[in-house]
Amino acid sequence: MSLLQALLNGIALAAVYSLLAMGFVIIYKSMQVLSFAQPALMLFGGWWVVYFATTVSLNFYLAVLIAVVIAAATGLVIERVFLRPMVGKPVFAVAIMTIGLDLSIRVFAGNFYDVSPRSTGDPWGLNTFVFFGRLVINHRRVAAIVVAVAVLLGLLAFFRYSRMGLAMRAAAFDQEVALIQGVSVAAVFAISWALASVLATLASLFINPDLGSLAPTNYVLALKALPVVVIGGLDSIGGALVAALLVGIAEALTGTYQSHLTPYVGQNFSQVVPYLVMFVVLLVRPYGLFGTREVERV
Repeated sequence: MSLLQALLNGIALAAVYSLLAMGFVIIYKSMQVLSFAQPALMLFGGWWVVYFATTVSLNFYLAVLIAVVIAAATGLVIERVFLRPMVGKPVFAVAIMTIGLDLSIRVFAGNFYDVSPRSTGDPWGLNTFVFFGRLVINHRRVAAIVVAVAVLLGLLAFFRYSRMGLAMRAAAFDQEVALIQGVSVAAVFAISWALASVLATLASLFINPDLGSLAPTNYVLALKALPVVVIGGLDSIGGALVAALLVGIAEALTGTYQSHLTPYVGQNFSQVVPYLVMFVVLLVRPYGLFGTREVERV
């Protein structure tokens, strides 16, 4: 029964990682830059949920809606003010810019909202569903899986049927050709950052399912989405989903059995499992499981 429990917990954890990882991938596909600001955007959007749901005492779902709008606007502002002037600059310089954004956003949000853990005000509580006797499924874990699946289906529909989604796919394939065909690459960049900010905000609702709170230390948990992106392939949304399942289940299984099988490695060894999985995968497939292999002519 503990195996099934660990698998379910791993799938719920994978749902959170997939929301964050899809934001990484969307930005990379549009700008060819790995954004290190995603964990900070998660904290920033999550703290808006905390503010409207607990401080202002709005309905939780209304608070989430407002936070999502603010997150999208934040992504648009970040792209317009900080990233667009960097177009044409070396990729390394743009990546350093995202690290600066990460630090700035975390400091600003921490000073504005307080650094102590805060309840997200969600209606799921700490109650549980109980199936098959001892099998326990936390409400928040179920909600995380449902939201991740709904967001994935929504993104698939967006990229396949909407004009902007098709434009983003074209720009991700070849920006120069997209420009010739009349696609506004600048708009693609802006929407990419807006989507990434929204996905990070949704992930903040489930980043700590056992406590239902948000704290600056959750930044470390969000960082584990980075190995997920690398494992799946920087430019593959499908790869990010597969890698999220792989990492989430591996971490959950390690957390369940490691203390009994290998107690000598210490507690919380599961926290480093995503990085160990990443190292192993990169040794075999340097571009990730589903990443596009770069071909250079010399």
